[in-house]
Amino acid sequence: METTAAAAPAWGFFSSFLLLAFRTLVAALLGAAHRLGLFYQLMHKVDAASIRHGGENVAAVLKAHGVRFLFTLVGRHISPLLVACEKLDICVVDTHHEVTAVFATDAVARLTGTMGVASVTVGPGLTNAVTVVKNAQIAQSPVLLLGGAANTLLQNRGALQAVDQIALFRPLCKFCASVRRVRDIIPTLRAAMAAAQSGTPGPVIMELPLDVLYPYFMVQKEMVPGKPPKVVMSPAVHWYLANPLANLFAGAWELEPEGPLPLDIPQASPQQVQ
Repeated sequence: METTAAAAPAWGFFSSFLLLAFRTLVAALLGAAHRLGLFYQLMHKVDAASIRHGGENVAAVLKAHGVRFLFTLVGRHISPLLVACEKLDICVVDTHHEVTAVFATDAVARLTGTMGVASVTVGPGLTNAVTVVKNAQIAQSPVLLLGGAANTLLQNRGALQAVDQIALFRPLCKFCASVRRVRDIIPTLRAAMAAAQSGTPGPVIMELPLDVLYPYFMVQKEMVPGKPPKVVMSPAVHWYLANPLANLFAGAWELEPEGPLPLDIPQASPQQVQ
């Protein structure tokens, strides 16, 4: 009887430990599934046959905001964006240097009172624009800078011309964002343009990785091998590469509002005016 009574607390402790370990494991698995985008992919499918690309989403938002000019220095990372803007009759002005492009954008913002928009390519393209963005910050000009970036899978892995661009511009811009999925382009761009014009106007930057702007079939060729190697771990490697691709394009073409968000513009009270 004494042995049985002594064993009861030990078994209770062991069962509690097993229950806690099970709950921790389930929570970890659910968290990993969420981070990998598996839950979102269950509810939002990927249109692998579509030839649309993220540049069209960017151009649609710019058009809905009344943007008439886009200043740039053409580069491969941002080409889909430029092509889409031209199709929507947004005048794309190609300059000889990124400094010129952003200076022209600043001038449009000051002369028209509307958003000035520039797009430059990754790495040196963006670093060349630092001085002019600082100038726009001092002048309180609502300038939107769209910057190219390396593929999302190659971020922080030594990709060509890849630098921490957001950290570079954070002290200069009111709003800094790096888009990681096609479906995030529209809401992020609307938020950036609202931030640039709300309160004290100023520059904002939005980073657009290469695979966010190009169509599915082109990104698939770059990310997932056509013929997986015949090795034991081949299915796991294929899934490791295919899952980010699916998460990148899941729900990409679902309809979303593209127009301007309400602006927070401080107004003087009647007492202050008097």
